[in-house]
Amino acid sequence: MIHSLSHVSPQAKLAANITVEPFSTIAADVEIGEGTWIGPNVTIMDGARIGKNCRIFPGAVIAGIPQDLKFKGEKTTAIIGDNTTIRESVTVNRGTASKGSTEVGSNCLLMAYVHVAHDCRVGNNVILGNGTQLAGEVEIFDWAILSGLVAVHQFCRIGEHVMISGGALVRKDVPPYVTAAQEPLSYMGINSIGLKRRGFQAETLNKILDVYRLLFTKRLSMQNALEKISKLPDTPERNRIVEFVKSSERGIIKGFQSEDFV
Repeated sequence: MIHSLSHVSPQAKLAANITVEPFSTIAADVEIGEGTWIGPNVTIMDGARIGKNCRIFPGAVIAGIPQDLKFKGEKTTAIIGDNTTIRESVTVNRGTASKGSTEVGSNCLLMAYVHVAHDCRVGNNVILGNGTQLAGEVEIFDWAILSGLVAVHQFCRIGEHVMISGGALVRKDVPPYVTAAQEPLSYMGINSIGLKRRGFQAETLNKILDVYRLLFTKRLSMQNALEKISKLPDTPERNRIVEFVKSSERGIIKGFQSEDFV
């Protein structure tokens, strides 16, 4: 159902059973999947590709042009996966020539006033808390949770199953399975509660913790820590952590600098 007080381009490709509430605007180069609800006063601009069963709340702007002075009007997209909820006044800019698209995965929740800048990659089942701000080309992997008012520097990566505390400033990469807090942002332990909720067993948690003890709490150089980690049991989680650390271009966050932290 498309309300008569909305403006929808006849060129837009809309599934038959979507809902568009009054005073929303949908541009020509837009695709929206079945079952999606577009609330009132939503603006969906050229380049938006929105999946099935999404909910987009008032004031949201999807596929606005990038806030990047290098952008020259190239044809790019902003892609939203299935079953994703985008709350009030969220902005998701489309990509630039760098990557060509900004992507938000399926089953995500972007709370009010979140900003996702050009060429970001947000995985599946990600939660971005109220007021979280992602600069350009940030990458967030599956199941990460960023609490309210987190600010992420451009090009940073946040690994899967990470939990970041409210108000944090993310200037370095945050490796998988950890919680991060403090200023500067630091490793605070593994995300044991989140991992248990997602079916990780105690033995797996202990092996992840063994990796991070060497990486963060033994005060080893990165090279020495990685050498010792390579001798730990070969598990998918160990290998993922090592791959993430080795591929980091910005460097990773540091361990918590307290003498009584274990």
